[in-house]
Amino acid sequence: MMGMVLLTACGPKYEALPINEDVDICAICKMQVKDDAYATQLTTKDGQNYKFDDIGCMNQWKTENGIDNIGMDYVRDYNDKEWIEYSKATYVYDASLRTPMAYGILNFKDKPSAEAFVAEQGVGIIMTAEDLASHDWKQNTENMDMMGEHGHGEEGMSEGTHQEGEKKEESGH
Repeated sequence: MMGMVLLTACGPKYEALPINEDVDICAICKMQVKDDAYATQLTTKDGQNYKFDDIGCMNQWKTENGIDNIGMDYVRDYNDKEWIEYSKATYVYDASLRTPMAYGILNFKDKPSAEAFVAEQGVGIIMTAEDLASHDWKQNTENMDMMGEHGHGEEGMSEGTHQEGEKKEESGH
């Protein structure tokens, strides 16, 4: 009896699930979820798991479905692709950063990693999960056009790097 009380006191544990590129599709845009730095996912308190190809798609799911039933949500570190709890990650935003659905947000496991990326690339605003709550979530349609239909093209999609001379959209922060 005491063991049952201890197990229920800890509550359910939600873990990130591996990405299977053969079957996983984004719950919002229905595109293939690649096993890469842009993949995100969440698990609801009732055990349903949803995967997304871009953090912007996960945000859209949250907007449409609310956040009260989310057990845990995860993003991947841009550098080593390890799963990080959404609330603990640090984010870099710039409209010119190329992501699968052109939201321009990259995820990092800590602030020093995000700062190093911004210093190296020369672009980006460092944000927290709390900052993302008031972010405007615009897609950079120019980046989507450059990457092909629905934002998923191989040509010209450099792992989140800034393209010289691209027009930047206002961030709306």
